[in-house]
Amino acid sequence: MNNKHWIGNIGVQVVIAMFLGAAVGWWFGEDASMFAPLGTIFIHLIKMLVIPLVLVAIISGAASLGDTPSAGKIGLGTFGFFIVTSGIAVTLALVLGNLFQPGKGVDFTAHSMTDLMEVTKEQGDLPGVMDTFIGMIPTNVFESLTGGNILQILVFSIFFGIALTKVKGDGAKPILGALNAITEAMVWMINCVMLVAPIGVFGLMADSVGTFGFDALEVVFKLFIVFVGAILIYAFIFFPLMVQLFSKVSAARFISAMKKPQVMALSTASSMATLPVNMETCEQELKVSKATASFVLPLGATINMSGNAIYYGLVAMFFAQMYNIDLSLAAYAAIIFTSTLGAIGQAGVPGPSFLVVAVLLAAKIPIDGLPLLFALDRIFDMIRTSLNITGDAACALVMDNFCPEEAKS
Repeated sequence: MNNKHWIGNIGVQVVIAMFLGAAVGWWFGEDASMFAPLGTIFIHLIKMLVIPLVLVAIISGAASLGDTPSAGKIGLGTFGFFIVTSGIAVTLALVLGNLFQPGKGVDFTAHSMTDLMEVTKEQGDLPGVMDTFIGMIPTNVFESLTGGNILQILVFSIFFGIALTKVKGDGAKPILGALNAITEAMVWMINCVMLVAPIGVFGLMADSVGTFGFDALEVVFKLFIVFVGAILIYAFIFFPLMVQLFSKVSAARFISAMKKPQVMALSTASSMATLPVNMETCEQELKVSKATASFVLPLGATINMSGNAIYYGLVAMFFAQMYNIDLSLAAYAAIIFTSTLGAIGQAGVPGPSFLVVAVLLAAKIPIDGLPLLFALDRIFDMIRTSLNITGDAACALVMDNFCPEEAKS
């Protein structure tokens, strides 16, 4: 009976699919690209559901919170949590980078892969702070929905959700009821998509390993090891410690409950794809109130990127050491500032991270070697995404304890 339950676990199936995909990719080489459509179909199914799920979940969550005295407190607390933890993450990356020197002695010229992707300075252009805030406000919410602009959708959804609580009488009840019904329907659809997750993950892994192999990892092996070490420290020490200190859930229980969403994040490399699993884990296993989970987790899947912040900081250190550049205090400050703000707003879906270009430019570090890391971005992305969603769940637990009246919502 237990064996049947074990085999039927979607998390176990996904892990098995990852290893099978990696083995098939290694065996078939570039011919493994024939399996790529399996992964593409899975990612498209996820993307199809992400925008409407975020829209209804945020509106519903904001409406539930907006009618309480703690609405502003939990909103500011969530943003503050994400910014502070991302800042600490990139600082940890810089400390470990200085300690272990992953870029020292690396000869990049012998492993040049610049033909994979042209990197330009324009790709690293970040808008100013005021431009960023202005860009978050949609001029046409339907255009934001069709264009998939998550930040603009978040702003409208939060504003609309709070507005629903200000409607006099019972006028908003039918809308809230409809939103709850849509959310349940979306969850059912996502559960159906999750049934094919192992097939999709198999295709993604086979294509990635078949295309790039494991040889490319040799050049940046030390960077990879330090990166994994930083992720493990943050995922299994820092966040559990925060949960232990600032919530009613023990660190051991948190670590145990997060296995399933972490496996899903590791396999899909997408915070958005992991969102339904993370919401289910937080609400059912960690007993986070639905109102808090519906507000914090979709927001976190969009703007909470501690794993990305660690990656940006370590990559900056890696290339600075590779080119024998002594970073000044101003350069370190630029890396911390750009990594923290750059991580916020990074799309919660898989793909090469061009924001690292902005981090390198801010510290005046050459960007010539970046195509090698872009070739391996899938591997790095899988690992950092598992940390990102762990931070989302930790924030939801802390905010639920921070505003205990929300548990009754």
